[in-house]
Amino acid sequence: MTAFNNYEDFIAARVQQLRSQKNISARKMSLSIGQNEGYITQIENKQNLPSMEGFLYICRYLEITPEEFFASDNQNPEMLRKMVEDIKTLTPGQIDSLNKTISEFKIANKFKKP
Repeated sequence: MTAFNNYEDFIAARVQQLRSQKNISARKMSLSIGQNEGYITQIENKQNLPSMEGFLYICRYLEITPEEFFASDNQNPEMLRKMVEDIKTLTPGQIDSLNKTISEFKIANKFKKP
């Protein structure tokens, strides 16, 4: 969160990022959570902050937890959560194979040019 000067900037950017990942318009999201059609646009433009209740509705709509909302290093919390759930169904041998594959990806990424 160090790239943001305050929580208003972070909340605005994070709502926009997560909403865009779901490919949903601000208007549709606003109406879906029971607000006026400009509600999410006002948050994203830093004209308004959601109440605690509004924030929880936003998280529920985006299918993330409040903790995932503030975990800005996790750019796609929904995908990560699904991956974790899928990993829980694997056998120990499959998990070991997956860990080896991930290690190989990490090594390969070290040699990629930025």
